[in-house]
Amino acid sequence: MNLDLIRDLGYKALDSRLKRISDRISHDVRKFYKEFNIDIEPNWYLVFMLLQKEEEIPIAAIAEALGYSHPSVVIIVKKMVDKGYLNVKKDNADKRKQMVSLSNKAIKMLPQLEQIWHSCERSILHLLADDLGILNHLDNIDLELKKNSFHDRFKQEYLKSNIS
Repeated sequence: MNLDLIRDLGYKALDSRLKRISDRISHDVRKFYKEFNIDIEPNWYLVFMLLQKEEEIPIAAIAEALGYSHPSVVIIVKKMVDKGYLNVKKDNADKRKQMVSLSNKAIKMLPQLEQIWHSCERSILHLLADDLGILNHLDNIDLELKKNSFHDRFKQEYLKSNIS
């Protein structure tokens, strides 16, 4: 039996399709890290990359730069601190802010991590057959959802269908 309901539903299951692809990639990256005894999570690379550029920034700025919720970034940062990859300290000017920076352990690992990320990027490019058109579609979806949330969009459609 070759049933693939998510694929068969097409655009109707877009969120599930994107999640399934994301889960597959994350699972395989996690598996790779485990094979090479690298004790990090797949979603941490964005924090590593951001802090590599910014050196020290507040948690709220990480959340904003990544488009993640503040609570989810707090969880990621805590896990990274627990593994020794990040330093967190109170901001001198505003004691409510927690400033985040890469630890010496993370800085020492960066060359290896950059090599891994580069290999991962090339693998994704091969998956896309060097066609980055999908990124334009994702940019458009992101932009449209910033203008009008999906909640508002489907609520409006639902209400229209109940009026008719």
